[in-house]
Amino acid sequence: MDQDTLKRSAAQAALDLITGEFGRETVVGVGTGSTANYFIDLLAAHKHQFDAAVASSDATQKRLEGHGIRVLSTNAVSEIAAYVDGADEINPARELIKGGGGALTREKIVAASSNRFICIADASKRVPVLGAFPLPVEVIPMARGLVARKLAGIGGEPIWRDGFVTDNGNHILDVHGLRIEEPAKLEAYINNLVGAVCNGVFAAQAADIVVLASADGVELIGQ
Repeated sequence: MDQDTLKRSAAQAALDLITGEFGRETVVGVGTGSTANYFIDLLAAHKHQFDAAVASSDATQKRLEGHGIRVLSTNAVSEIAAYVDGADEINPARELIKGGGGALTREKIVAASSNRFICIADASKRVPVLGAFPLPVEVIPMARGLVARKLAGIGGEPIWRDGFVTDNGNHILDVHGLRIEEPAKLEAYINNLVGAVCNGVFAAQAADIVVLASADGVELIGQ
């Protein structure tokens, strides 16, 4: 079974989890990336069953609106029923690395604003320890060198994602060479660096439910 089929299976399983909760005032948070795109395309068939969506990136907003789905900002809603998004890595505690697409800050904001965070992925994203996937860190452009030196000081190898600018107008450092055995501790440390906007460790905002698709079927972790 190819990876695209697995991603679609995970997206469908997440949709099945939440459609029973759809109502006139339901708002759904939607993530960014290839797996989230499958969820958006499937969600379109149910667009008349819920009120609106909140997008974690400009690209996601464009895709949602292309399906005729109403999109609101986080500031315009009082409650987001569920946030559905993919991940780059997932550990046994449902802590994640996210941000390969560069939308980590907005993804974390929508996750924090939601009642539940449902992570959808194929089984290749499951790892015993986070860090093989480079950790994205969003930084204010003038602080890129400062933050990079601090990250090198803890054993990381930060590489500027040259030519890429986030939807917030910032830069991304992709940090290689980390073995993240204490995700919450690292997340807090990087967030406290002057000039760092956000980092791709999702420990404080770990997934409530992980929907993991493999050739053997779909596994729900955390429910």
